[in-house]
Amino acid sequence: MHLSLLYRRTLLLATASLGGHLALAQPEPVKFGKIEPKELSAAAFAADSAAPAVVLADYGRTRFQLTGASFQLVTERTTRVKILKKSGYEAATVSVPLYHQGSDEEKLSALRGFTYNMVGSEMQKVKLETSGMFTEDLTPNIRVRKFTMPDVREGSVIEYNYTITSDFLFNFQPWTFQQDIPVRWSEYRASIPEYFDYKMLMQGYLPLAMNERKDNTAQYRMHIDSRYDPSQRGNERVAAVDENIEARVTDFRWVMKDVPAFAEEPYMTTSEDYVARINFELAGTKMPGTGYKPVANSWEKISRELLESENFGLQMGRGGFLKEQMQALATKHPDVVARTAAVREAVMSAVRYDGINRYSTTGSLRKAYDAHRGNSADVNLLLIAALRTAGVVAQPVLLSTRSHGQVNENFVMLDKFNYVIGLVTLADGKELLVDATDPTLPCGMLPQRCLNQLGRLIGPKPEDGRWVNLVPSQRRVRYQQVQLTLDAQGGMRGTVHEEHGGYAGADARDELTQLGEKKYWAERARQHSAWTMPKTTVGQRDDLGKPLMLDYEFAQPAEESSPTGTLYLSPLSYFTDSENPFRHDNRTFPVDFGMLRDETTMLTLNLPAGYELAETPKPAVVDLSDNGGRFLYSVTANGPSVQITSRMNLRKPVYAADEYEHLREFYRLMLEKQAEKLVIKKKA
Repeated sequence: MHLSLLYRRTLLLATASLGGHLALAQPEPVKFGKIEPKELSAAAFAADSAAPAVVLADYGRTRFQLTGASFQLVTERTTRVKILKKSGYEAATVSVPLYHQGSDEEKLSALRGFTYNMVGSEMQKVKLETSGMFTEDLTPNIRVRKFTMPDVREGSVIEYNYTITSDFLFNFQPWTFQQDIPVRWSEYRASIPEYFDYKMLMQGYLPLAMNERKDNTAQYRMHIDSRYDPSQRGNERVAAVDENIEARVTDFRWVMKDVPAFAEEPYMTTSEDYVARINFELAGTKMPGTGYKPVANSWEKISRELLESENFGLQMGRGGFLKEQMQALATKHPDVVARTAAVREAVMSAVRYDGINRYSTTGSLRKAYDAHRGNSADVNLLLIAALRTAGVVAQPVLLSTRSHGQVNENFVMLDKFNYVIGLVTLADGKELLVDATDPTLPCGMLPQRCLNQLGRLIGPKPEDGRWVNLVPSQRRVRYQQVQLTLDAQGGMRGTVHEEHGGYAGADARDELTQLGEKKYWAERARQHSAWTMPKTTVGQRDDLGKPLMLDYEFAQPAEESSPTGTLYLSPLSYFTDSENPFRHDNRTFPVDFGMLRDETTMLTLNLPAGYELAETPKPAVVDLSDNGGRFLYSVTANGPSVQITSRMNLRKPVYAADEYEHLREFYRLMLEKQAEKLVIKKKA
């Protein structure tokens, strides 16, 4: 928002500089252009040898200034980075996000930078030429300016400094302390006058080294203009006067030091959800004489704006060009679920998803329909419009994809969303979530990118909005039935029947589509270098509501070094994972699978004539706390054959960080059992 003529009273700066107090009290942690000799030596970074680069200092400061009659946010940033390896060259390309609405945009100015290198015994510096800067549109409201530091080598130190000036006081940008490389010192300061009330939310799992606030005062000149004042008796106009007032300014200082690099882990959403960061949201303003005025968005306000938006709500009422086709489907499919599936098929046949995620259209639904191509909003808003035209009650649900980040219910910000799906209300009170971007999924099953815990329903009225649980009823299911025959030399041959259901089926179908059947089976065989697979078949590939069936035969010759009389074999290891995905001893953020998981392998091993199982391995039952999951393992000898059963069931889509140790141990015990060797001996 531009905060200028929203109030009768306008503040004019007198002699004080907003936000200047803290800078006087505390020295800045880094001075642009003043490089320490040790920062260019290799010895000072021996402890960081595993890192590709190290942030030596990252310092930002935000203050308010008055330009004319408008407040602005001014943020200055200085960053210094040591490049240790070639893999750290990525740190030399810098992205600066700038918010914009229409033709109004945050301004990047005073950009300067240098790269420092030791050449012999002399330090050389190369200046950043800003003419090479380029721009990318990241979202409908975020434009990124990028630049790359020059002459970067192993051992270089780079530093840059810039200022961002913003009229958008609601867009008080967050400060991120943690990066994908170590940070020795990260400091952020903010000076906020009492006229602005910001919510502040710390994110992440790292402690602050310093967390300070101090109240100061500043002198301002208030200008009361002569506009109509309804508070006056007789509603007379008020003459313009100037008043000197004293206002409180709160200086904040947040510091983290020796911040470890954020490491990507299996089963997580984007790192943006978990890095150490402080977020801001403008909650209200308090101008002298006006009292407190809340200005933060509410979910009801967002719903109202979206319903009235040309690129969202109004588009969903413009499905008339589909009327004839949709009415025919309504007549053919009286059942709502069947009709919804038929409408979805018609939309997917007409418009192909282009891989771009948005919650609103960039043009019209008719334009996307005629082009046979569109972003996620084009496709799914068209789906909702078509469903309504077919007589199905359907509403939009906003969400944020897993790679975009999770939505915080307490921060009412539309930009946190980047996707829209449909919600169909069924006669029995149940609801069906629908998406038309992926033809390899059945109706009612969301793409995995959408499984991000919560979405926001935009109802027919602004007050009808509510949160929608995005955890799917479909699980990731894999079932294997294996028949093996072992010969006396240790060779094996057998048949395998696999069923991939739910999200496992979606992944397998997608891989088949990407590779083709021939290459798909070649990749499967390559996982077992000694295998030959003379016969393979794929079943139910196009029946998306059923598990994908995979059947194959295989043979594996005996190893030359196999002993005679005694055979050692881990048959399950050929058909289960061999590595624990949770390698680290601890984890500070949740394990997010997105859905429940169920994996079962039933294996029958036929022994060679005259051989028997020397000892039956002990069965195992491993439980996670709070009914979070179970692993079952058993081995049964039955004459000339051995039956092995392994089943893993995870009953939660997300496990909290304090459950990580138990989950890691659960996987360790499971993999240990699955790899346990059978000892098969010739009968005495």
